[in-house]
Amino acid sequence: MRIRNKHRKSSAFHCNAGSRWSYLAIWSLTGFILIVYFYAHIHQNDKQDILVHLNHLVDTREMEKVEREEFHFSPPKDRRSPRAVKRKGPRKPSTIIREFLDASSQVHSFFFPSKKTAISLIKEGNDSMHFYPGRLWLDTDGNPIQAHGGGLLYDDNTETYYWYGENKDGRTYHAHQKSAARVDIIGVNCYSSKDLWTWTNEGIVLPGEETNVSHDLHKFNVLERPKVIYNGKTDKYVMWMHIDDVNYTKASVGVAVSDSARGPFTYLYSMRPHSCDSRDMTIFKDDNGEAYIIYSSNDNSELHVGPLTDDYLNVAGFMRRILVGRHREAPTLFKHQGIYYMITSGCSGWAPNKALAHAAESIMGPWETMGSPCVGGNRVLRSTTFFAQGTFVLPLRGLPGTFIFMADRWNPSELKDSRYVWLPLTIGGLADEPLDYNFGFPHWPKVSIYWHRRWRLPEGWRNEER
Repeated sequence: MRIRNKHRKSSAFHCNAGSRWSYLAIWSLTGFILIVYFYAHIHQNDKQDILVHLNHLVDTREMEKVEREEFHFSPPKDRRSPRAVKRKGPRKPSTIIREFLDASSQVHSFFFPSKKTAISLIKEGNDSMHFYPGRLWLDTDGNPIQAHGGGLLYDDNTETYYWYGENKDGRTYHAHQKSAARVDIIGVNCYSSKDLWTWTNEGIVLPGEETNVSHDLHKFNVLERPKVIYNGKTDKYVMWMHIDDVNYTKASVGVAVSDSARGPFTYLYSMRPHSCDSRDMTIFKDDNGEAYIIYSSNDNSELHVGPLTDDYLNVAGFMRRILVGRHREAPTLFKHQGIYYMITSGCSGWAPNKALAHAAESIMGPWETMGSPCVGGNRVLRSTTFFAQGTFVLPLRGLPGTFIFMADRWNPSELKDSRYVWLPLTIGGLADEPLDYNFGFPHWPKVSIYWHRRWRLPEGWRNEER
């Protein structure tokens, strides 16, 4: 019979314990290495996003520089005879707006520089790519771009930007003594570009009508502010525009459609949306594919906003009145991080005025006014939106929170010589003006349009498109 020794210590116990601790240490080290590897692999894209964001900050810093502007003009000369001056006395001092509209003034010449300063691919070369707000802008054929009151469409199918606008390359005249300056309808022009600086003329994609006086597009009528969006469900390109008669009493919108971004567009019909008068207008396509129309109504005293039908060819039947009694026109709508923003102008005909920025959590409102978005220049430039009127805001692909504010510098004495004012627009930072309707400052970030005499997009911005 074998008697066990209860007090005998097994040497194998110590040996196994050491092995276990060794295995545990090895597996822990291996697990740690794997965790680090997978963490680095999983978060590699996040690091790249952070680097891209930092690059964006560096890239956009130049565009966000506050550039001051000073100009001094001699007092305008009184062209009346000495006898008339003696009889009626000296005239009241002229305003800079009045001088700006006077084609013979020094101020007018300053803001409409000659063709010698034109932005030209031939003269500047591809390496320049600089925007010069207010200078004449030439297409690849060397002709002035005619795309006024227009808007841009980025077409995913062709990876190309298309710029649609009014062709005003005709004679400026007044239909009657008290009417505004006008040009007969020529049609809607289209230009294409890969870089937003070099533009190729694709021709007139929606022509005016020469002979049929009952047609909406007859040359003696009005076609303004054409905008195009793409409908993925119908695979159609849909154009909306302001349609009016010579006296601006028709106050309607027109609709046209095409199978291609390059046109031609087929005109369908005009209507008064929601049975309301409509003048300055725009359309906006949301992230979910739903589209909306925003237009000045009730004699420009308020704006209306409402959805379009699924095919984008009609209004959906209901709308919301916004900015009631504010007398705003030329709406331009854009979106950033779930917030809707809008830039509008006052109602002063061809004369420039102060732009206002607005924001809303829902496109149907309520909309709040956040003050002027203009930064830099000087007091006169900011109070006149840099002597221009907004027409479209283009989001820059690959640069979140950065946009191009597109505006027209109207020349009512020669409308075909109206210029384009493109400037960087950013969203960020604290607002410096209180809301108009509520107490306190808005919780939305500030909208800023920066004045520059000369600027360019960041290097490689197209390579950052995702």
